[in-house]
Amino acid sequence: MKAMDMPTKKRRRRSSAREARLRMREDAVNKRPVHAGLIGGAYKPLQQSDLEKIHHTALDVLETIGIGSPTPEVIELATHAGCWIDDNERLCFPRMMIEDIVAGAAREYTIFSRSPDHADVQVGGYHVNYSTSGEAVSIYEPVGRSFRPSTLVDLYDLGRLVDTLDNIHQFGQMVIPTELEDPQEHDFNVAYALCTATQKPCEMAFTDARNVRPAIEMFDKVLGGEGRFAEKPFLSFGGCPIVSPLRFGEENLDLLVETSKLGLINDIAIAPQAGATSPAAMAGTLAQVAAEGLACLAIINIINPGCPMTFAIWPFISDLRTGSFTGGSGEEALAMSACAQLGRFYDLPTSVAASMTDSKLPDAQAGFEKGITAVTAGLAGANRILESAGMLGSLMGCSFEALMIDNDMLGMAQRVIAGIKVNDETLSLDVIREAALGPGHYLGQPQTLELMETDYLYPDLADRSAPGLWEEEGSLDIMARAQQSVKQTLSSHYPEYIDAPTDAAIRDRFPIKLASADMRFGNSRW
Repeated sequence: MKAMDMPTKKRRRRSSAREARLRMREDAVNKRPVHAGLIGGAYKPLQQSDLEKIHHTALDVLETIGIGSPTPEVIELATHAGCWIDDNERLCFPRMMIEDIVAGAAREYTIFSRSPDHADVQVGGYHVNYSTSGEAVSIYEPVGRSFRPSTLVDLYDLGRLVDTLDNIHQFGQMVIPTELEDPQEHDFNVAYALCTATQKPCEMAFTDARNVRPAIEMFDKVLGGEGRFAEKPFLSFGGCPIVSPLRFGEENLDLLVETSKLGLINDIAIAPQAGATSPAAMAGTLAQVAAEGLACLAIINIINPGCPMTFAIWPFISDLRTGSFTGGSGEEALAMSACAQLGRFYDLPTSVAASMTDSKLPDAQAGFEKGITAVTAGLAGANRILESAGMLGSLMGCSFEALMIDNDMLGMAQRVIAGIKVNDETLSLDVIREAALGPGHYLGQPQTLELMETDYLYPDLADRSAPGLWEEEGSLDIMARAQQSVKQTLSSHYPEYIDAPTDAAIRDRFPIKLASADMRFGNSRW
């Protein structure tokens, strides 16, 4: 009997050890090695002396060239604060004013999540977060390999998909509902689609400044009471107040003034194109776009000192052979990283555009262009990296499948940013001794089992199986797996983030065009 008992005891010990390993893995599964707000800043393409030269040139630009096309309201506000209009009717800014405004500007802000299941986006310092955006006008259809006009339902579906993707921290407006031509209908429906699709922090661009206050009324309803949005804003307000080179854009300048008066997050974007609307010399482009960003910062702080603004200088690169925009180039990766570094030089909250591609479909070109630009922007310490997933064709198109694939890519980028922990425990002297003098491997080490989830990241779509197994399972490439995953997610994930009475009140107050039937199971869309 004793001889027969021995294997049973061994099996029990092995079973207990396995159970312990499983418990360790379950405890670790929620401690992913990547998350919102990782610390970047290791990559610095510019020397300190370079930053200072760019800064002083930007001050020269603002003082001696100025910004054209200021509105009467901005002229009155700025000249009262010490600016002047020169002989060319351009608004000029004294150097000392700009330096004083930078010194007193907001250093950080938070875009809140509406659910504890998602992290708030902390913007400032070296915190790195990845967000969608782009406002494309078309959707890529894998069947037929063609593009069609984007719609409001597409925006809602993209938000639902982002709601499930762990490596994307904020949902920004990815497409324009091309069927909505009225500015009021556009703004309110985009706002509604974002609120209903996800509880992650959001971002959108308004087409008319007059729609901001009513939209805040909608956001207050979503949060359950008047004034709630001001307390915990879950959305930042985008816009392009500068038309490069060095000229204000009236409609977006009006939006900047309105959001500044209300103390909202001014999530601007300034996007000159090197060789077209800014100098072909990259240093000159950086000086011009820095001046354009500082001008916006000045206007905001003249209106409302300390009002948060994203120092969002986004110089795009031209293919100088054709003049076309090239978002996936090595120069683009370099320029956006330099802009992140400039933001850190000023100690201002930053965003850049990265993970763009000029490819028209999610292929190898898209992969290398997106991967390189996404990781360099994060390593440079950009606080929010927009356009980071789903975009194709130099931002003209968007793809559900690319969004799913890019989530995998962004996880890898964030793992690089997270870096390597070096301390007495991770140096592993005792672990090395035990393995070397014992079994000769680390497979059963408690450290290995503990770190397999906390220090190692595993892709959702990228295939790591052996070639034989890959063939047995159908020889699917990543695009085919992404199609399957998109369909599975969007056919089942219909969140109800707004209760029925609140939804009815919003629909009664605003011209909502997103049909209720498109927001629940059984609509046959997926």
